[in-house]
Amino acid sequence: MEPSVITEINPEQAMYIGGSWCASSDRSTIDCINPATEQRIARIPDATEDDVDRAVQAASDALPVWRAMPAVRRADLLYQLADAIAERREELARLDTIDSGNPLRAMADDVSGACREVRLFAGLATEMKGASVSDGNDRFAYALREPYGVVGRIIPFNHPFKFAAGKTAAALVAGNTVVLKPSEHTSLSAIRLAEISSQILPRGTFNVVTGRGARAGAAIAAHPGIPRVAFTGGLTAGRAVLRAGADTIKHVSLELGGKNPMIVFPDADPATAARAAVAGMNLARSQGQSCQSNSRILVHADVHQAFLDELLGVVSALRVGDPLELDTDIGPLAFREHFDRVRRHIATGKAEGAHPVTADGAERSPGLFVNPVVFDGVSATMALAREEIFGPVLSVIPWTDYEAMIRLANDTPYGLTANIWTRDLTMAHYTAARIEAGYVWINGSGKRVFGTPFGGYKHSGIGKEGSLEEVLGYTRHKVVAVGLPGQPGPNMNSSTQHGGMA
Repeated sequence: MEPSVITEINPEQAMYIGGSWCASSDRSTIDCINPATEQRIARIPDATEDDVDRAVQAASDALPVWRAMPAVRRADLLYQLADAIAERREELARLDTIDSGNPLRAMADDVSGACREVRLFAGLATEMKGASVSDGNDRFAYALREPYGVVGRIIPFNHPFKFAAGKTAAALVAGNTVVLKPSEHTSLSAIRLAEISSQILPRGTFNVVTGRGARAGAAIAAHPGIPRVAFTGGLTAGRAVLRAGADTIKHVSLELGGKNPMIVFPDADPATAARAAVAGMNLARSQGQSCQSNSRILVHADVHQAFLDELLGVVSALRVGDPLELDTDIGPLAFREHFDRVRRHIATGKAEGAHPVTADGAERSPGLFVNPVVFDGVSATMALAREEIFGPVLSVIPWTDYEAMIRLANDTPYGLTANIWTRDLTMAHYTAARIEAGYVWINGSGKRVFGTPFGGYKHSGIGKEGSLEEVLGYTRHKVVAVGLPGQPGPNMNSSTQHGGMA
């Protein structure tokens, strides 16, 4: 796909509301920048509060038909959507690469992953089951699961298409209609998703508004017509969404950040653990721009140097370059403000006394490239060990005392993931039980088991995704209590009443 195809996106017709394409109500736009070249590739609408209101109204209008549709029919439409996405895998992957900077191979995997998630949730359509309770012969109650109504879905920049498709499918299959706001930095594939869905889903079922978080995102979070909001992104923005939803008592789910530990025991193979550390950092998928990245590597002193040597070998073999080239492992960061932030973290790490044992992260020009940096000699009090960087920066921290290591692993406001490397499975399970995180790998490489619930402890979020729990999270319980008035009639035991034999 040539860049000219992208520039054909007309900002006057780039938001999808109620089955129609439209501009921002005040005609304001946002430039879409290719982070590999820092050139503008398109312009998109910068949605206003009025635009969000129109989208909510469209979703509300579409809701009665969509929620009344049999669940298996909604599932059929989602299966059709997954098939249509799969047919455009190459185009969607290239679009995300040009828009986000993530390597092409990784974005092709993301599109395939989105198809798997849509199909997963379609397959769970009939699992929204209730229960019944008897209270004697004359009274019982049954519970139903019903959709919330209009769901607001706000997604980040690091996996644009995968999140746009995968993180709306559960809400849709549960019978909700959706207003999606992608990141203002990576909106182009969400617009393409709206185009694909327009041929499959009823008008108003799926709506896309593009714009800045402080304007469009805030309007979604506060809108009285949206009872359910799901947000994926950073902690600061997540708090803002939670506060905005408080006035209308919204059900809010949050998938936020992480400062995730990888714990390497002295019996672990340093070479295998080092390869897993790089895979778990998602360096060759999203430049470390991942909430589940194991950015703190706690290595026992006995294997510290051997592990560090192996880690440097793996990192140095990664190729930084044009993300459209298939042999590129690491592309640019997604946008200028984030690039500057990551560079400041690297500078702060050096100023605090941490030792960079790779190149200093110096960028290429043009483009927002940052070479991966491994810091050794990191202490628990340094910003490198405490703040989420969301970039290609790893901190190696040696340990000797087990109890001190556990305290260090948990000494963070986050609690999303952890990774434990040891041949001693008794120690591994014992340690996993003591780690304050929602997803723990034992000898893992950061790849989740498909269909398992994902979500964090503490400031890493509220709620679970990627599983049946996510579908159920888009429903609310209703209990109906039924009384059977009066007594059975006097002839209830006669053969004629029961149609029995004479």
